[in-house]
Amino acid sequence: MKQAVLLLAHGAPERLEDIEPYLSLVRGGRALAAHIVEEIRQRYALIGGSSPLLARTREQAEALDRKLAEEGCPVKVYLGMRNWRPFIREALVEIRTDGVDRIVAICLAPQYSRMSVGLYFRRTQEAKQELGVRAEIAWTKSFHSHPLLVEAFAERLKPLLPCPTVLFTAHSLPERILEKGDPYDTEARATAKAVAERCGLADWDFAYQSQGMTEESWLGPTVESRIDQYARDGIRDVVLAPIGFVCDHVEILYDVDVLFRSYATERGVRLQRTESLNASTKFIATLAAVARERLLTP
Repeated sequence: MKQAVLLLAHGAPERLEDIEPYLSLVRGGRALAAHIVEEIRQRYALIGGSSPLLARTREQAEALDRKLAEEGCPVKVYLGMRNWRPFIREALVEIRTDGVDRIVAICLAPQYSRMSVGLYFRRTQEAKQELGVRAEIAWTKSFHSHPLLVEAFAERLKPLLPCPTVLFTAHSLPERILEKGDPYDTEARATAKAVAERCGLADWDFAYQSQGMTEESWLGPTVESRIDQYARDGIRDVVLAPIGFVCDHVEILYDVDVLFRSYATERGVRLQRTESLNASTKFIATLAAVARERLLTP
């Protein structure tokens, strides 16, 4: 039986000219107001005109491929993006051509939500059916509490300790996900708690970042509201640790490094953040362990 690993990621524009078609894909063809498109274009301009997400994710895929081979489990690692090239469909075409019989699918988002990870899985299944791919898919639903993931995040946090306040963050989602018992909020907070315990933190905080530009309510508290409270309490040093993200992209390089840092500075608070996992040795070991749990042994 020929097996493979498929890493699934969000995708991001590689040029400013890609912003509008990218946003159209993110929103399923629904238009955004011109001023919002321009705001997003400016954000990418401030981080160099493109997102490093594809480059960082390719590095993760290549490192995972090497790691599995080193561990005696030589299977090819493919990469598919939901909202940009290489699309999930393109990865499945390659998988079909290569004659793969069984795919272990891992979404590069540690915490599960039907709205996020669940959507990646649905898009993968739709492409599989459309293309007539016969390979069986073993889904990796969540790895939010995997000991190696916790260690990987802790490894990034420890160099910035001690610090008066550590603020863990995850990407916000609409509040309506909670109405049907979606596990995302529970899992995001559980990851934060596990990393805090691994680092010996008696006191820490949690917030959601990168709320969408829509009128509906999104999960909070917001990072800005927590910074406001720190300023009122006289806290002058804060470390922000994004435990819902596994590589550099606009939500890190703009939302944290530009927006939140400026917001904090204006209120007399110095904001530092942990380095992203990217292709760190511990994170690649995490992915390898997660993959091996689903791969069939001879």
